[in-house]
Amino acid sequence: MAYLLDTCAILFLAEGTQNLSVATLDRIDTAPAGSVFVSAISLAELACLQESGRISLSQHWRSWWDSLLVRTGWTCLPVTADILAEAYSLPQPIHRDPADRILIATARTERLTLVTTDGKIRQYPHVTSID
Repeated sequence: MAYLLDTCAILFLAEGTQNLSVATLDRIDTAPAGSVFVSAISLAELACLQESGRISLSQHWRSWWDSLLVRTGWTCLPVTADILAEAYSLPQPIHRDPADRILIATARTERLTLVTTDGKIRQYPHVTSID
């Protein structure tokens, strides 16, 4: 199984907090190389969160992100025109947050399981997700 981490899951895993289930942590830890993905939209979210003071990273968001990808081996997926088209064509009822729509669309397009603690995404019946 391959996974797409939402922005909160990235932070939880990078910071070592226990906000994800033990089973999910186990799945990510034992996932084969090349089967854990992040989206470029998460980089944008992290940059906005750090610049607005809503999160505190140990270094500038860009350096933090680059170091994280090197350390974890996670693959960053681009936000493509196909993903954007999917994000705004999702079946109702859909999350209104643009970044969450892009994450859902990426998971659907790439056939990935979305790792998230977001209740609205977890309840959305048109994407496979775990917490």
